[in-house]
Amino acid sequence: MRKIYIFDTTLRDGEQSPGVNLNTQEKVEIALQLEKLGVDRIEAGFPAASPGDLAAVNAVARAVKNASIIGLSRSREQDIDAAREALKGAQDPCLHLFLATSPIHRKHKLRMEKEQVLETAERAIRYAKQYFDKIEFSPEDAGRTELDFLCEVTAMAIRAGATVVNIPDTVGYMTPSEFGNIFKTLKSNVEGIEKIQLSAHCHDDLGMATANALAAILNGADQIEGTINGIGERAGNTAIEEVAMTLATRAEFFQATTSLQLKEIAKTSRLVSKLTGMVVPGNKAIVGANAFAHESGIHQDGMLKEKTTYEIISPETIGLKESKLVLGKHSGRHAFREKLIDLGYELEEEAVNAAFAKFKDLADKKKDVSDEDIRALLEEKLIDTPEVFTLKSLQVNYSNQSVPGATVSIGTGEGVVVEKTAEGNGSVDAIYNAIDAVTGESVELEDYSIKSVSQGKDALGEVHVVLKQDEVSAQGRGLSTDILEASARAYIDALNRLIDKRKSPGRRDKMSLI
Repeated sequence: MRKIYIFDTTLRDGEQSPGVNLNTQEKVEIALQLEKLGVDRIEAGFPAASPGDLAAVNAVARAVKNASIIGLSRSREQDIDAAREALKGAQDPCLHLFLATSPIHRKHKLRMEKEQVLETAERAIRYAKQYFDKIEFSPEDAGRTELDFLCEVTAMAIRAGATVVNIPDTVGYMTPSEFGNIFKTLKSNVEGIEKIQLSAHCHDDLGMATANALAAILNGADQIEGTINGIGERAGNTAIEEVAMTLATRAEFFQATTSLQLKEIAKTSRLVSKLTGMVVPGNKAIVGANAFAHESGIHQDGMLKEKTTYEIISPETIGLKESKLVLGKHSGRHAFREKLIDLGYELEEEAVNAAFAKFKDLADKKKDVSDEDIRALLEEKLIDTPEVFTLKSLQVNYSNQSVPGATVSIGTGEGVVVEKTAEGNGSVDAIYNAIDAVTGESVELEDYSIKSVSQGKDALGEVHVVLKQDEVSAQGRGLSTDILEASARAYIDALNRLIDKRKSPGRRDKMSLI
């Protein structure tokens, strides 16, 4: 298959997103992850913009070894010199020159005629060629540039020494058929076009960035430029993960591939989101939280029978563990039953029906029904758990100058009260270690959360824990105006439930209906 090179501009065009300001350390961290992802070229910044940007580009250039590092430059000698300084130490440096070519830019921004644009760009490319083996030239706003003039500009760039000519749809104006036609025309009409690579740089103002990039590939583009999560100026850029996964999923159609390590996509997306502060929308293709989530009962039923009925991409492909069947008011009985089994409950049909009815009532009141909600639904409303252990008293010793300690007195269900003392990393940890010493149970704390049940300084606090022992898990809740006491009660409640499950495995099939 034909290889499509990936030019990542998250650190340059992506950083131009309003409110985003990456420091040098953050740029290097993202660049190293992009290297793991397998991108071919990383545009690290615009060195002439500021001394800080120059330093950041230089830091990236020195850190990354397996990708070409690129610095952006206007068609000015001082910008080119700044990029030269920034790219010192790069294993494979490249200069990205640009100059606007569209009528609206020539008239209102540059105040130049066509001839002046050609002369300025050629002079810059020839000057840069003294210092750089690899030069990419971008006729800015190429999408709105007259096609015959764009052919002329491209031919000039080839003669002057450019190795890549990038066609930017700078304002996201093009449709896929129009944008694809530009590449088809350049391939057919520009002398020497076979000596260079053609690149596509699309913006998403009308929501067509990915479609336009794919149209460019179908018409001969060798390289796609974009960002992780599609961040960038205004509505953003082509999302690299969308192009890569489209080529991988529809390989028989595009007959093209990238060198990306697809399993690094999810990790890269999370890192960029965290460091830029730009939250990935839940419905974002490939990397959104809902990209592999299914709530509709019909969809869930199909997924449980055969995943490819409603899932064309495996979540494992991009580094995620599994699809999510989100339980809500649209979910069906099949998905609910599978969730119960997944959580360790195997109910008879009558019990499933009763639980499903209660679940539907809850789903009408609550948008998202979590695993903990379902556990509470079953264990608090359908199970009468015997109290093997009961909390009698609790004493906690805490100082930020010493190791926290806790003493618990626990009734063992036979009139015996056992007292133990333990230390821990914090007060809650000390309490739980003391309880473990009394009970002799070996458990794993899977989840711990606190919420306020009422308002004010004397509010009741509810602590929720999930304990796991081997393959069995159980939740517990504790309520008190003292969070430490609530924590102890929740832990003991969950222990009682685990013991009940262990002693009476058949109990899950014989739940009384309440």
